[in-house]
Amino acid sequence: MKNKSILHLDLDAFFVSVERKQNSELNGKPLIVGGMGDRGVVAACSYETRKFGVHSGMAMKVARQLCPQATVIKGNASTYTKHSKEVTEIIKNQVPSFEKASVDEFYADLSGMDKFFGINQFASELRQTIIKESGLPISFGLSQNKVVSKIATGEAKPNAEIIIPHGNEKIFLAPLSVNKIPMVGNKTFQKLLNLGVREIKTIQEMPVEMLESVLGKAGRTIWKRANGLDDTPIIPYHERKSISTERTFGRDTIDMVRLHATLVAMAESLAYQLRRGNKLTSVVSVKIRYSDYQTHSKQVKISYTSADHILIPKVEMLFKQLYSRRLLIRLIGVKFSGLVGGNYQINLFDDSEEMLNLYNSIDKIKERFGEHSVMRAVTMGTKTIGRMGNPFNGEPPIVLAHRKQ
Repeated sequence: MKNKSILHLDLDAFFVSVERKQNSELNGKPLIVGGMGDRGVVAACSYETRKFGVHSGMAMKVARQLCPQATVIKGNASTYTKHSKEVTEIIKNQVPSFEKASVDEFYADLSGMDKFFGINQFASELRQTIIKESGLPISFGLSQNKVVSKIATGEAKPNAEIIIPHGNEKIFLAPLSVNKIPMVGNKTFQKLLNLGVREIKTIQEMPVEMLESVLGKAGRTIWKRANGLDDTPIIPYHERKSISTERTFGRDTIDMVRLHATLVAMAESLAYQLRRGNKLTSVVSVKIRYSDYQTHSKQVKISYTSADHILIPKVEMLFKQLYSRRLLIRLIGVKFSGLVGGNYQINLFDDSEEMLNLYNSIDKIKERFGEHSVMRAVTMGTKTIGRMGNPFNGEPPIVLAHRKQ
């Protein structure tokens, strides 16, 4: 099989870079973007703050104590989205197949392009084009797979590039800390440290069974990644504009308890899909079809979010405003549109640490045990609502027939 060439591009401290582009006085100064309240969280921080121990995801209160001289900005999701789209357009015009992994991170498959021009030179020129046209710093890693390229980008930062020649993956990875491997979070890192494993080289020298016995199935994946092995495919980018779900009732109904439970279950399911796909919505719509087939819908614009506790009340409010005819209802639907790619991070401007931790925990349980393993009590009995797949895997949307309840 021919060697692949996979490029990983990552905009450096993206939110911070956008703020600096808009206000050059912030250049070179410690800068934190995130929630301003007492319980706010850091969404992004400049390299100047990192030597004080500030990192994204930490409580803003702690960050301010660690680096009191930092300028703190609330951040603006729509501005970041606009800049992200600009960079996406540049990549789209230059590269045959690419994946947008998040608001500030891309993978591109450059395999086979060496027939026309050197891949390394092409990657460097693409990076320079992005820097020149967007005015934002960006780093890249180039190797034969996604994992090694992503780690290489991390090593290249800030604003630089690293190319790992075919066959040099293990040599490049060997001296690095094991927590540089994607998938090795704090808990796994602690387990590995307790085993005396600090550098990737140590994993490379271990039999795979040993790591599997300590870390279970994940052990095998981590061992493969430590050895520079990864065959995760690039998921081609399709911009998905909206996500929706609707329910046709087997028998027309005015049972308000049932209608309310169905609406909440729909909003909850769609919000989970957003978080899973690293998306945020800015428009919420509700649709009602009466027994006489007359259809009405209503929508409201909101600040970017993917949080149930913000979206469910909006859906309930729209339904109350819509349902005026006191007729039997045949179908109800909920749609979230005006979607942007954004790490759940962008929400950090408004959310408290407790709320973020709550969603992270709920989503982990759902990811592991299925979407219906955690539900609001009000939605019990609406078990058929929810999807199995990920609507943001880059595939064009599947049109579902109305499923009867």
